[in-house]
Amino acid sequence: MTDSEAQNIPALSRPHIEPGKLFIDGEWCEASAKGRRDVTDPSTGKVITTVAEADATDVEAAVTAARKAFGTWGQTSGRERARILHRVADIIRRREDELVAVESVDVGKPVSLCRAVDVATTAEIYEYYSGLAQTIQGATRQIPIPAHAYTRREPLGVVGAITPFNFPLILSSSKIAPALAAGNAVVHKPAEDTPLSALLMAEILAEAGVPDGVLNVVTGGGAEVGKALLRHPGIDKIAFTGSTQIGRYAAATAGEALKPVTMELGGNAAQIVFEDADLDKAIGSAIKGFVFNTGQFCMGGPRLLVHRSLYDTVLEILAGAVAGVPVGDPFDPATVVGPMAAERHLAKVEDYVRLAKEEGGRVVTGGERLELGGGYYYQPTVIADLGDDSRVVQEEVFGPVLTVQPFDTEDEAVAMANGTPYGLAAGLQTTDLARAHRVAARLEAGIVWVNDWAMLDPAIPFGGVKQSGFGREYGPEVLESYTKVKSVVISLA
Repeated sequence: MTDSEAQNIPALSRPHIEPGKLFIDGEWCEASAKGRRDVTDPSTGKVITTVAEADATDVEAAVTAARKAFGTWGQTSGRERARILHRVADIIRRREDELVAVESVDVGKPVSLCRAVDVATTAEIYEYYSGLAQTIQGATRQIPIPAHAYTRREPLGVVGAITPFNFPLILSSSKIAPALAAGNAVVHKPAEDTPLSALLMAEILAEAGVPDGVLNVVTGGGAEVGKALLRHPGIDKIAFTGSTQIGRYAAATAGEALKPVTMELGGNAAQIVFEDADLDKAIGSAIKGFVFNTGQFCMGGPRLLVHRSLYDTVLEILAGAVAGVPVGDPFDPATVVGPMAAERHLAKVEDYVRLAKEEGGRVVTGGERLELGGGYYYQPTVIADLGDDSRVVQEEVFGPVLTVQPFDTEDEAVAMANGTPYGLAAGLQTTDLARAHRVAARLEAGIVWVNDWAMLDPAIPFGGVKQSGFGREYGPEVLESYTKVKSVVISLA
């Protein structure tokens, strides 16, 4: 970001945040056991507020409120639901500064990124699904027997939404907005580290006219609140985003009750740079792919596969360019990379870089913790010369770390890209249109980007294959996950 661009971003100061409560049945309330949980500013390591620590009793109250509200909300016309969701988008835009400040101080996101991506996208999600709320319908079917047959697409009931720490606004809205558009009620458990924007969004949805009980927010740990949601018989569906490890547990637990789930899990995407790539675009895309959101991005591109003829050149360019990426205070408009969201995430990245060195990796740039104001900062890091069997190549680091490996042929590049257990995203850089289509078809991923990275929009579905999960977020496709089909056959004999 240039100095002139940074000057055009409105200045924001760290907000004062009052202690948070649970939001159940349209009311703010303390947790039943009166427990509290600290919320920390990742840029300073200091506690900024506390939120209520819910338990199974609070989950029971939230589900009861949601089931009661669903009886009315599920019968509300799509047009009325659309009006309310559109008002949500309008209020988000009106309260943009407030949302930017809260999300930035909670997650450690640079305010420039938070404004341009997180808050803007959240408004667009609600706007997009406000339009789709009016299009949910069934169809008549021509059959050979004397009967009139048609289908109805109906809401499921109460959705349990469990969301992660890295994109709290976007990844909660990508579940709540379509769930509400389809006529469901929701009980939302935000990540325990980053719950603040979920509470602010509960206030915004209530202001927009979402009826009491249709959205409920219960903050707390996964071991207590998440488990209670997964097992509760009053929850009709689970929408989960998180790590593959926890996702396995969530899917298995929900499966005991034959509860439908959608799982958006971990990723470890590769970006392939072919010999005919536009190198300037490829380098920019590679950097964006692994420093975006401090590398805490399940659809990030932490693996760069480079044609051997360009390998040394690309490493040389990356060494200089990555070292110049601005790292620092999220509230400085010039900052591109902020802190990790929590101390334990920083420690995990340190362990992986240490492991990479033990595995024979060469640190091209970075590779160290940064001591900045007591926060959880790590240098953007590029590591070369690791083998395909390296744990750092095979596993999800989830931080600002890029591994770079050479390849010789297109078949080898595709095999390397597909050679991990994950399949959430993938990408390639080429000026050959035929190659772009050919390779995109062969990559095992839910979304493939060509000549850029992280091109996302609420109209474009994304989700995983293999150990990156199943089901889709975004697009009209997601409404299939929040509705059920009923067939009606009326005899005409």
